[in-house]
Amino acid sequence: MILREQVLDFHRDGFVLAEGMFSQDEVDVMLVAVEQSQRVAQTTWSATDSEGRSSKISLWMDIADDVLGLVSTHPRIVNSLRVLMGEDVYHWHSKVMLKLAREGGAWEWHQDYGYWYHDGCPYPRLVSAMIALDRADEENGCLRVLVGSHHLGRLDHGRVGSQTGAELERLAAIERLLPARLVEASPGDVLFFHCNLLHSSGPNLSDRPRRAYICCYNAFSNIPIIGKGHGAPVPIQMCADDAIVRATMNAANQ
Repeated sequence: MILREQVLDFHRDGFVLAEGMFSQDEVDVMLVAVEQSQRVAQTTWSATDSEGRSSKISLWMDIADDVLGLVSTHPRIVNSLRVLMGEDVYHWHSKVMLKLAREGGAWEWHQDYGYWYHDGCPYPRLVSAMIALDRADEENGCLRVLVGSHHLGRLDHGRVGSQTGAELERLAAIERLLPARLVEASPGDVLFFHCNLLHSSGPNLSDRPRRAYICCYNAFSNIPIIGKGHGAPVPIQMCADDAIVRATMNAANQ
């Protein structure tokens, strides 16, 4: 769970990395779920960057009835978000990000709220929890952030390749204003980041994949006032702390 002293870092910088939130055993279970999930296989699509490289993403708005659903409802995630946001949250959506070795493309600079604004939430009170499933570093295209950029408010977004990215002229000026930081992470680390934080990632130039599972949440004070939004605004029924590994043990016994 997130430490209370990390809350100030989150509100100042727009993100905080919780190291070792999940064990390697739990990460191994998640990787098997990603590789074997029919849901992931059936909902995966590709997005090309400005140089034509492709990254794969799989996204859904309900809470899956599987290991990935257990991660979305895990108390280490949900309670950390309650501490960071100062209120209760509900599931917005979850997604798997796949950057294949030597193939995975970049993600252009953007804010998640740049996508979600038109879903009708009145405020930018949404946070994502990105769980590293592989070692993430510069070589295989880890996340880059502009520190403190969530204080800028929502920027205009438009097409960049087949992706949606922040308006380029304004972005160039912001890059001169704010420091950029690579967020390198080990398997099991969780990056919590604000929906208005500008972030991007480079291509995967390594011989290693970079896979991540990202669970996104909205505050109950921020239920959409227009539009449909994403997940249903219902309380999260949290799983047990050991549910991820126990689910695999139960399956093996059966």
